[in-house]
Amino acid sequence: MPKAYLIGHITVTSPTDYAEYVRLDTPIIEAAGGRFLVRGGETEVLEGNFKERHVVVEFPDMAAARAFYLSPAYQRVAQIRFENADSDMLIVEGVA
Repeated sequence: MPKAYLIGHITVTSPTDYAEYVRLDTPIIEAAGGRFLVRGGETEVLEGNFKERHVVVEFPDMAAARAFYLSPAYQRVAQIRFENADSDMLIVEGVA
């Protein structure tokens, strides 16, 4: 079964409050089997327009990624992100 990747493109509008989101989402992601591959870091845009921050989290499969994102625990924490950042999120299936 192919792995799945949650990909986020984010522009933080309130760094102090967003730091709380990062602190709270990490244990929820890890408990759901997620592993950060990219979390911020230097970005070089080659084409197009992108947000400032990029995150890639690997999950065992699409079901695990969906379950994490839709979980009540994460949805409570996601409210912090909604209030303190402009973000785009998607889940994509990896190659088998």
